[in-house]
Amino acid sequence: MNAIPEPRIEPVRDAQDPLDSYSESVVRIAETVTPHVAAVQMEVRRRDKAFATGGGSAVVFTEDGYLLTNAHVVANSDGGHAAFADGTRTEVDLIGADPLSDLAVLRGRLTVPRPVELGDASRLRVGQLVVAVGNPLGLAGSVTAGVVSALGRSIPVAAGRNRRVIEDVIQTDAALNPGSSGGALADSTGRVVGINTAVAGIGLGLAVPINATTRRIISALLADGRVRRAYLGLVSTPVPLSARDSMRTGERHGLRVVEVLPGSPAEAAGLRAGDLVIRAGGQPVANAQSLQRLLFADAIGVDFPLAVLRDGSVLELIALPQEMSG
Repeated sequence: MNAIPEPRIEPVRDAQDPLDSYSESVVRIAETVTPHVAAVQMEVRRRDKAFATGGGSAVVFTEDGYLLTNAHVVANSDGGHAAFADGTRTEVDLIGADPLSDLAVLRGRLTVPRPVELGDASRLRVGQLVVAVGNPLGLAGSVTAGVVSALGRSIPVAAGRNRRVIEDVIQTDAALNPGSSGGALADSTGRVVGINTAVAGIGLGLAVPINATTRRIISALLADGRVRRAYLGLVSTPVPLSARDSMRTGERHGLRVVEVLPGSPAEAAGLRAGDLVIRAGGQPVANAQSLQRLLFADAIGVDFPLAVLRDGSVLELIALPQEMSG
């Protein structure tokens, strides 16, 4: 009768042994970013009373105490309270919000930790390591790690009875849950390249990118408390053109229309799901960010040409962008 082999016992690693390189990276990023991420509880203030409206996370991004978060985190609020991992607490006031980008700015009334370093999401690559820091389900200072799953997403999101589109988001497999919204998405250098949003559903990791367009939005919020945006009303995804279409049009990439929102300027212009937008406002559009750059205040109510590939033909459509309402 054969003897049952004894289980192999692996030696316990000494506590001083170095971590593997992946763990070292995650630990370093978490230690760099976590002190600058607050748990926020938002409220509406009426005379001497305050009523809670919701909560999430926020990231300090200036030396004078401004914090970046999601617009849906601060919806229907006047301000609230922020608490940091080192025990720092302060009241915060709402400076401004932009529902289209899902970004908002708060300011602490008292001294807050130093700011994070903002990065550039345009340099991200699919498969790249990212770390999310936030306060999901009230669990302060939670860290999850993953990779960039996709770039340039446009996501339609239900908001009460209305629908809106969050453009050019980063998709990651780092787990996000309610409370993660407004937290930091950092790259391997510890720079914050996105503001996490869990508005699309539990477990789906999405983040608003930090790039040239969102920096312009943040500047407008700091200066005016709002962003005047032009609105087309389409959901799109970036795609490469075929060799034949590229030769015909002179463009290498375009935006495939996934959905045209009912009653939108895009619908009025004749845009359809399946169309491939190759130029907008006379400029090539290779991703949602390149389209967003063209849709600020100066595009409202002005003829906006769209060059579209449909059934092998190039169509020239004219949209009339509306001002995006809050």
